[in-house]
Amino acid sequence: MKSFRNLSDNQRSLLLGIAMFTMGGCGLAYEYTLSKIASDLLGNSVQQWAIIIALMLFFMGVGADLQQYIKDKKLISCLIYSQLILGVLGGFGAIAILFSFSVFRAHFVLIQYTLICIIGLMIGFEIPLLTRINQFYSKDVKSNIARILKMDYIGALCGALFWVFLLTRHFTIVETGFIIGAITLLTTILCLLLFQSKIQHLKTSWAICIVALLSLAAGFSQAQNWTHHAEQYLYRDRIIFSETTKYQHIVITESTSKTIACYINGHLQFNSVDEHIYHENLVHPAMHIAPRKKNILILGGGDGLAAREVLKYSEVESITLVDLDPTMTDLARNNQHFSRMNGDSLSHAKLTQLRNNALITAPTQPIFVPNQNALDPTQNDFVAEVSILNIDAAKFVAQAPGIYDVIIIDFPDPNAIELSKLYSQHFYGLLRKKLAADGIFVQQSTSPTHAKEAFLCIGRTMVSAGLAVLPYHDNVPTFGEWGWWVGGRDDRYTPETLHSKISSIDDLQVHTKYLSHSLIQASLAFGKGQLNSTKVDLNTIASPCVYSYYLNGWSAVNGF
Repeated sequence: MKSFRNLSDNQRSLLLGIAMFTMGGCGLAYEYTLSKIASDLLGNSVQQWAIIIALMLFFMGVGADLQQYIKDKKLISCLIYSQLILGVLGGFGAIAILFSFSVFRAHFVLIQYTLICIIGLMIGFEIPLLTRINQFYSKDVKSNIARILKMDYIGALCGALFWVFLLTRHFTIVETGFIIGAITLLTTILCLLLFQSKIQHLKTSWAICIVALLSLAAGFSQAQNWTHHAEQYLYRDRIIFSETTKYQHIVITESTSKTIACYINGHLQFNSVDEHIYHENLVHPAMHIAPRKKNILILGGGDGLAAREVLKYSEVESITLVDLDPTMTDLARNNQHFSRMNGDSLSHAKLTQLRNNALITAPTQPIFVPNQNALDPTQNDFVAEVSILNIDAAKFVAQAPGIYDVIIIDFPDPNAIELSKLYSQHFYGLLRKKLAADGIFVQQSTSPTHAKEAFLCIGRTMVSAGLAVLPYHDNVPTFGEWGWWVGGRDDRYTPETLHSKISSIDDLQVHTKYLSHSLIQASLAFGKGQLNSTKVDLNTIASPCVYSYYLNGWSAVNGF
């Protein structure tokens, strides 16, 4: 510690630059962390990131303005204590927001934005305080400002890369908060060492800093338990699996009656009590009217439940299942609850799995990982070859070779703006090229009752891309009234021919738990005016109106 007292002005200025570098990186990382936890809880990630970062920047400006009232002799103490507050609040921020959303829902917005504003205010103190402190060790104003701002901006870049490529890949968002808080406190310790001779109540400052650092360490060690405890308040049934992957947050719950439910980003994906109603409606009408069913493409459907229904058809020779998240397909293969529900549809013979998030171009020797638990093909009732590709569906349909007799689209609802591209005119144009000339496709398309305009927008957008489509619907108890669009290329089919084909189904070729030919025919009937709309917008990448329609529809249902 004595060595720090004997530093030259240049050495002290250099260490201050390092402190600014770290503060700049942590500041941006706090913004990302708070934006990420908010988007995970509330959805609408673009809006959450935009509002939170803008609000934090505003209060950083407020902090920069308020520092002018701090006297020179108190600069260092103010810097130390602002960093202590920032480290603690920033470190505990993510878990505090999660708990407030789970336990104090009525006060969540107040708690969230109060926390965000205080953190932004503390970050706002950093640059002006360090600039004022560094002026005592700089030759002139120009070099002072250049050094401080340069280190802050470089730190921000490094902080962003550190957050994206290391923290969120290896730690949960709550653990990430504690790590960033600890880095902030380590920077505070550097400042304590640099200015120990000029700090009043030095021992008290050291004690507070050490206690805060130990608190963050304890929080990090308990992050998983605290997260599980807070998250459990959000679900009626017991959580048996929870993981935030690179792409989404997956939760599986189990009720006292052993009912299994799966949620992605807080939205119900299926419930074991009635998932068969949904998946039989999704698969069998399309499969029955398809002239051929040798090559099947499933987009989404990483749970293996749609594949279970497809594999009931003896004509099927190959199934290509494209799901972005390998965690979901791993669950479908290895989780006992999933494999029981999907009938081991993704764990049978000839299963291969491609993990490659790059664009599919030419066959560049992708790495195939054979299923280690594959059954002997000679002893397996299934004869189709199943391949899983963990890649973005839009990239797949744009660049993968081959055409398909039936395409089954089982994407999540367009409940986030980034998902709307999978319901766009561009996507459906690419999809049309993947269909055989007389091929059939089907897409789950949210509720025609609760999100009517979104449902109709999907149909309009399909037609604009050269597809002939027909809507149908049924009641899935855990979802409510649900809808699908089935169709083919408009140079081969019309809505009338599709209607005729589905209406003429007089017997199901495969065993079903729920669906019958009479139910399929009834699903084509809608109430008077139910499909009427004054809207004409198409969903495009540049104008993702389906997301707005979806949000407005379900917000009205939920009373928001």
